[in-house]
Amino acid sequence: MADYPTLYDWAGGMPAFDRLTEGFYRRVHADPLLAPVFAHVGDAHANHVALWLAEVFGGPPSYTDEHGGYPAMMRHHLGLAITPERRARWAQLISEAADEAGLPEDPEFRSAFVAYVEWGSRIGMANSQPGAAPPAEAPVPRWGWGEAPPYPPVESA
Repeated sequence: MADYPTLYDWAGGMPAFDRLTEGFYRRVHADPLLAPVFAHVGDAHANHVALWLAEVFGGPPSYTDEHGGYPAMMRHHLGLAITPERRARWAQLISEAADEAGLPEDPEFRSAFVAYVEWGSRIGMANSQPGAAPPAEAPVPRWGWGEAPPYPPVESA
């Protein structure tokens, strides 16, 4: 796997994750199902999520260093009682934002991206339920290509 770029690098580094979250939160704040969940977040929220996603996909540990890593991210979900419908809409909107942001369209990248979105959104939903007790300490997940394809990923035309 050392011959393969990280998903972070393949996506285009921090500028790509900033574009992703800026477009995503524009969609979220306009969405009648999700806007109430995110009404309390401040202007810096999109950047914090960009740092999180960048770290998850193999970028620098900026979210951990600046915001407290996995335990902090899980605390942000406590008490939100995210419904399956809201989780699914979140996943739909971030996928649409990935298109808008110009993230790579190759199947290998998108497969890894969607796999994390599904996994992460389900973890967030579970930790948002009444009585949820996420782990006090855990590392930020580091998402990669999965099984190495028999060839390097190819940029879309």
